Amino acid sequence: MENNQNQKQLQIKVSDEILKGFYANAMQVMHSKEEFVLDFMNLSPVQGVGIVGSRVIMSPGHMKRVIAALQENMAKYEGGFGKVETAEEPGEMGFKG
Repeated sequence: MENNQNQKQLQIKVSDEILKGFYANAMQVMHSKEEFVLDFMNLSPVQGVGIVGSRVIMSPGHMKRVIAALQENMAKYEGGFGKVETAEEPGEMGFKG
C-alpha cells in the first residue's frame, strides 16, 4: 500500500468559462514526435460551419494514459447503460484560419 502521508493535496481551480463546458461532436488529432494536439469541434452541417472550441496539447506518454482512462470509463458506462454504437463520421470538412 502506498504511503499517502507525504503527498500534498492538490487544489484544482476551474474558471466559470471552462466550467460551463463546450459541446463537441467532432475531433481532429494531429501529432509530432513530441506532442499530440486534439481539436474539439462543434460542426453544424445545416449552417455549413464548424467551430473549434477547445485545443488540448499533451505529451505522447500522457496521451497513452488518457486513452486508457477513456477505454476504462467507456467500459464502465456500457456496463451500466448498455452498448454504445459508434457515431457516423461527419463527412468531408474544410478548415478556415
